[in-house]
Amino acid sequence: MSSIKDVANLAGVAVGTVSRVINNSGSVKPATRKKVEKAIQELNYIPNEVARNFKMRKSKMVALLLPSIWHPFFSELAYYIEDELDREGFKLMLCNSGGKPEKELYYLDMLQQNKVAGIVGITYNDIENDVSNDIPIVSIDRHFNKKITCVTSDNYEGGRLALRELVKAGAKKMAFLGSVTSVFSETMNRREGFIHEAKTMGVDYVVYEKPDPVLDDDAYFDEFLDKYHDVDGIFAITDMFAAKYIDKAGKQGIRVPEDVKVIGYDGIQDHSYFHPILSTIRQPVEEMARMTIRLLYKKIEGETLDREVYRLPVIFRRGETT
Repeated sequence: MSSIKDVANLAGVAVGTVSRVINNSGSVKPATRKKVEKAIQELNYIPNEVARNFKMRKSKMVALLLPSIWHPFFSELAYYIEDELDREGFKLMLCNSGGKPEKELYYLDMLQQNKVAGIVGITYNDIENDVSNDIPIVSIDRHFNKKITCVTSDNYEGGRLALRELVKAGAKKMAFLGSVTSVFSETMNRREGFIHEAKTMGVDYVVYEKPDPVLDDDAYFDEFLDKYHDVDGIFAITDMFAAKYIDKAGKQGIRVPEDVKVIGYDGIQDHSYFHPILSTIRQPVEEMARMTIRLLYKKIEGETLDREVYRLPVIFRRGETT
């Protein structure tokens, strides 16, 4: 870890000058301040006072970095993460990035500078170089080149299962509806499992994807519906995609499940108040959340985990759309 002397040497100034810049006290020329700030950034320097807090005091705060608290899957996940933390007297710091890489980087920098025990990260952006092992971290659905533990559901098997259930429901021409993230995510295995099973069973299929995030839902679904009139089985990458398709298709007179069978992924809709109740591949959200925190505790205590990826099984939950 770099010291204040390293910063001073790189910037070509005295240690006292670096201290004044860090504490924003005393008079420092703008040009000198810029040199010091540049040196701090290059060395990834954390002020000693913060570093001492990391070493001398055990934090009871865990940060959850997620794309959107509005999304039902992430909301459910956050609920169980907070509940598991509370059982051991830990508190949750929620970092809602809106899926924006610049906001994720801001949060990661903030968490690096402040005293948190660990981080649970859900990100689909290219921030590989900014993720550090200095703080214990567990990722959900995302692999990093660094040795960072990942907890996920069996997305590949989920894709295979969805294809088989569509065939069982009588569908002949299948389509996968999804979006492509800028970096590889476990969620992409839903498509791969779907394709593998379609080829194995000799089933006709198409894959329809756009870059993630999809900013114009109307354009996305209008193009799909205009292009693929003969599709009678849909596997959507998430329940939200499936629900949006059902809404758009209904406005064009396409009936679900009479004309098209639809299966989603996540299992966020489990109450009879919702209609139609979506057939879906259900992720074990509670188990994923609790396992993530239990693994994070082990990393906080300095334990070595037996593997980097923990995959949990999924199930098919039949609803009214197949």
